Amino acid sequence: MSAAGPLAGTRTLLYKEVLRFWKVSFQTVAAPVLTAMLYLLIFGHVLSDRVKVFDSVGYTSFLIPGLVMMSVLQNAFANTSSSLIQSKITGNLVFLLVAPLSHWAWFVAYVGAAVVRGLVVGAGVLVATAWFAPLSFAEPWWIAAFALLGAGMLGSLGLIAGLWAEKFDQLAAFQNFIIMPMTFLSGVFYSVHSLPGLWQAASHLNPFFYMIDGFRRGFFGVSDVSPWLSLAVVAISFAVTAGLALSLLKRGYKIRS
Repeated sequence: MSAAGPLAGTRTLLYKEVLRFWKVSFQTVAAPVLTAMLYLLIFGHVLSDRVKVFDSVGYTSFLIPGLVMMSVLQNAFANTSSSLIQSKITGNLVFLLVAPLSHWAWFVAYVGAAVVRGLVVGAGVLVATAWFAPLSFAEPWWIAAFALLGAGMLGSLGLIAGLWAEKFDQLAAFQNFIIMPMTFLSGVFYSVHSLPGLWQAASHLNPFFYMIDGFRRGFFGVSDVSPWLSLAVVAISFAVTAGLALSLLKRGYKIRS
């Protein structure tokens, strides 16, 4: 392994992880796209005249990028976390443990596959919902930057959750009590400027808010906060979660003992 470098075997493991979710794409890709469309139909109809957003952007148009990014984040998290917990419970994780794979190879392969799934689902949501309302791509570099960083961060967080969890209940608790609340309170369905002062301040403590807001900036050229601040917060959050995931993998936390 030393001759080939720390990433030896990464390509094979990445291919295995991508193939794992793609073989059940009806569940892992089509179902999240349908869910996002239902959110758009329900919230777009009910709240279109009641939620104040940017002056130049209609509510349905405002909602679409939020749903796209929410789908990217949730599916990136689901990919790494579900893969690890399934491997641990079924016992086939042993085949990876006996292979000459470094912690870097594990991280790049698992998070790389999570990014692929997140982006595929996000693209599917965008294509399926874009005809509901006009969209522009004012600053597309922000779209790419926040989609990649956001998917990478949630892939890393899913890796941490998958390493920590020993059964599906624990993983479900992690998702239901951490991921879901942070996602729904991130401004997917509203602009934080429409909130009272206390809740605005609370929203600014949520790193998911900066992912959604920065991603939306790429479409409309306007945002609740500076995209550079959002980029800094998301980049630091990704570095922290990636560093923790790598540390746990290097120690073999709950997989080698």
